[in-house]
Amino acid sequence: MKLSELKPAEGSRGREKRLGRGRASGHGKTSGRGQKGQHARNTTRLGFEGGQMPLVRRIPKLGGFTNNDKVYFELVNVSKLNDFKAGAIVDPAVLGDKGFIKKPKQPVKILGDGAIDRALTVKAHAFSKSAKEKIEAAGGKAEVI
Repeated sequence: MKLSELKPAEGSRGREKRLGRGRASGHGKTSGRGQKGQHARNTTRLGFEGGQMPLVRRIPKLGGFTNNDKVYFELVNVSKLNDFKAGAIVDPAVLGDKGFIKKPKQPVKILGDGAIDRALTVKAHAFSKSAKEKIEAAGGKAEVI
């Protein structure tokens, strides 16, 4: 078999529809496009939806951007620290073991919601002003890692 001998399978290719070849062909004069109108003139642009608001304009544009340098803290409130015994050292690893934070490798910030009634040494990457005051008022230490 040679390249020049290749032919499509029998019946797989129909005859070309020949338009505008006289009335007797059945596709003469208007060539199957009907009388006048935009479909006869082939004038609709890409994405045109017949006057309806096009999909491209219905969907909102993407707003803003993602800041790759933003630091996301794991947050823990002072009230959670009451679960530890007095004098204990609380750091991100211990908070992760207790289940207070989900990602121990991320930086931890202690927030000042609630009250603390025992002296603890708390080691974290950041403290809110009120959290630091409450920990030190209870006799503990707030150490920044």
